[in-house]
Amino acid sequence: MPNTAGRKHGGGDQSDGSGSKSQRIKSNKSPEDNEKKIVNKKLKDVEISVPIVYGTISFWLGKKASEYHSHKWTVYVRSATNEDLGAVVKRAVFQLHPSFNNPTRVVESPPFELSESGWGEFEIAISLFFHGDVCDKQLDLYHHLKLYPEEESGPQSTKKPVVVESYDEIVFSEPSEGFFARVQNHPAVNVPRLPSSFNIPPPGLIDNMNERRRGDTKDHPLSQWFMNFSEADELLKLAAARQQVQAHIVKLRRQLTLMDGQPQQPKPITGQ
Repeated sequence: MPNTAGRKHGGGDQSDGSGSKSQRIKSNKSPEDNEKKIVNKKLKDVEISVPIVYGTISFWLGKKASEYHSHKWTVYVRSATNEDLGAVVKRAVFQLHPSFNNPTRVVESPPFELSESGWGEFEIAISLFFHGDVCDKQLDLYHHLKLYPEEESGPQSTKKPVVVESYDEIVFSEPSEGFFARVQNHPAVNVPRLPSSFNIPPPGLIDNMNERRRGDTKDHPLSQWFMNFSEADELLKLAAARQQVQAHIVKLRRQLTLMDGQPQQPKPITGQ
């Protein structure tokens, strides 16, 4: 998980070596400089999270398959809710197997994905780079490209792809005020409700990021194969698991009640 980290820059007056004090130059900062300083201020004890999904979808080419091109596949990083990640992620770098031409692929705008064809499975390294006000560290992910279905899934089909996805959450600790203001109403970002003591500038005064091209994956050609990692789906799974646990507890209590109701065998009396 990438975490933002602030740096302190030390400095002081410098001398020219002649023993005389150098003059301190007073700089006239523009309003833009003051605004930049404000929006880069860190919010203490605040975390912003961005749920993401990364994975691959591969199709067998069937009769069109050749020895070195048996499958067509797509690797991607998307929002867990299929919203646009462009407000947080600046670019994605996909590192493919060295046998591919230009194995280092850079995607500068959402949707962050690429498609290729081949015959073998391998591990894909994915590096996410963020906007300047988000984080100065990259996030490295690793995903194993899977082309062939499991045995229990049946034989290969040109209509049913092999889908492998992983869910994760990127957590940004102590975000800048500018970043917070820019994504506080963004559907792909989980932003906490701040106390009234926090004075966050309106989103319109920070950046015109909302005017950028839409990069969501709601209408993606492969969206029908995307797995559901929504919060509602997770809550349903938790509720089902809780019901199973409660049913197991009831069963154990009944067994204990039956055991308590059974007559105990008298202990044999041993002579002195």
